[in-house]
Amino acid sequence: MARTQTLVQLNDELLAALDQRAAKRGVSRSRVIRDAVEAYVHGDLEAEISRRIVEGYRRHPQWEPDEWGDPAAFLDHAARETHRRLNEEERQAGHEAW
Repeated sequence: MARTQTLVQLNDELLAALDQRAAKRGVSRSRVIRDAVEAYVHGDLEAEISRRIVEGYRRHPQWEPDEWGDPAAFLDHAARETHRRLNEEERQAGHEAW
């Protein structure tokens, strides 16, 4: 991947902290700066993805019935079916059902 050199101005304190971090990690100053910029850009992308997900749920709430069905009814049915199966297993094992 091609790289372009860029000039970054830092005060003495920030430069010292940068050098300390680079030395601690055993990498170059440039590597620490690249990692920081990548994390910054990635954070912006993650925030945009999260914003879009939230907006989607605002437009189409998760528990609202739609063309795929009624989520609350499905969960209610699934819970009842699970309880029925567990009760049947208890009876087959010779125990009283709850």
